[in-house]
Amino acid sequence: MAVIMMRLDKYLADMGIGTRTEVKKLIRQGKIAVDGAVIKSPEAKIDTEKNLVTLGGKPVSYETFEYYMLNKPAGVVSATTDAKDKTVIDLIETRKRKDLFPVGRLDKDTEGLLLITNDGELAHRLLAPKKHVDKGYYAKVEGVVTEEDQKAFAEGVSLGGGEMARPAELEIIVSDEISEIRLTIQEGKFHQVKRMFESVGKKVIYLKRLSMGTLVLDETLALGEYRKLTEEELKALC
Repeated sequence: MAVIMMRLDKYLADMGIGTRTEVKKLIRQGKIAVDGAVIKSPEAKIDTEKNLVTLGGKPVSYETFEYYMLNKPAGVVSATTDAKDKTVIDLIETRKRKDLFPVGRLDKDTEGLLLITNDGELAHRLLAPKKHVDKGYYAKVEGVVTEEDQKAFAEGVSLGGGEMARPAELEIIVSDEISEIRLTIQEGKFHQVKRMFESVGKKVIYLKRLSMGTLVLDETLALGEYRKLTEEELKALC
């Protein structure tokens, strides 16, 4: 890993210890030590890989990137900030980085897998249309889902306004007045799954994302719970 030399105040601010002004005050008060020696200069340069930074004797480790799997509950918005609603970032209480964002968006009433990170390169690889990354969903649909719907989805349906959905794989679990399905798409257009079913005269009444690329929702996570990605999950994504 490349050596990263960084100002001490930026290091602490990046790790959520406080604002740049607040951490400068802590440093000048002698509350920060580097390798056991008190440092009172906010401008002091440290090696993020080798130096041990402590606040009140407790280590403050530096993380360039963070990766969290969240089981998003309904009622929470996929945004970094929102004046009215709780965001998915608000749910990540143990985060260190202040620059986290959700990779893609799930509608407010949609549940399931959401990747939270600050790795813009990884996000681009997962979201870029040319990458054709599979996204798997489970849904309950008002109306009898049929083989004709499967064929229509496999060919690509109209989303209205001249917009078309790419071919998608529709698996019927239950075909009844309330049908249950699994759907795999490679896009993330606005309200896409709902619009796809509207195009065949049906209505999605419950939607949950199960997977994104190689990343599969950990079913032990309750709604609103999260965990860091494992090394195996991260290697598979990258």
